[in-house]
Amino acid sequence: MPAVQATAELLSNGGPVMMILALLSVLAVTIILVKLWQFFVQRGNPAQDDHALGLWRAGRTGEALSALGEGRGPVNRVLRVAMQGQSKPDAVEATVREETARVAALELERLRGQLRGLEAIGTLSPLLGLLGTVLGMITAFQQLQAAGSQVDPSILSGGIWEALLTTAAGLAVAIPAVAALHWLERRVDGVRHRMEDAVTRVFTQAPSPQPHREPAPLRAAANEH
Repeated sequence: MPAVQATAELLSNGGPVMMILALLSVLAVTIILVKLWQFFVQRGNPAQDDHALGLWRAGRTGEALSALGEGRGPVNRVLRVAMQGQSKPDAVEATVREETARVAALELERLRGQLRGLEAIGTLSPLLGLLGTVLGMITAFQQLQAAGSQVDPSILSGGIWEALLTTAAGLAVAIPAVAALHWLERRVDGVRHRMEDAVTRVFTQAPSPQPHREPAPLRAAANEH
């Protein structure tokens, strides 16, 4: 196929640096797809979380926990930990807060997984491309020197454009990787803000006490004489 042949030729002209950049591009695409799938699966249900918080505020703690169900979202899981801890009769708020913070940190760390790898690819790819260009220019000038007095301009121009291939490839790998990284980090920040808001509402909006009902007076079995 022409496209496959053209790609193979570019990889060959770019040398080993181009091969490394090709591997980094495959790795970057893999990380992006994995993270997109993770965010899709862990997207949660904000409406369900808000409904549970409304029940919690009304003092219907059991219904609030039932409303959370077995949600897959990280906010849902953190809310469940906070509500379950606070609903215990012997709950110590400081202990519940610490456990909630621990679970929230684990959830956020899970969402941030592989993002550092994507950041490294976005940072290293242009540098590798520049390295390939420098090496290619060195080779081109060595060929020019070897030609001596019989200098053919095509030798120099051909070596230069082949050397510049790696710079273009490095930028082509880095630009989408950095763009995806910033988008994914914004998604993580959005989840973190939702967590902070939801947990704050659990601890500051204490359940309203249920109205106390006096027991109905028992009717006298017999009238007093």
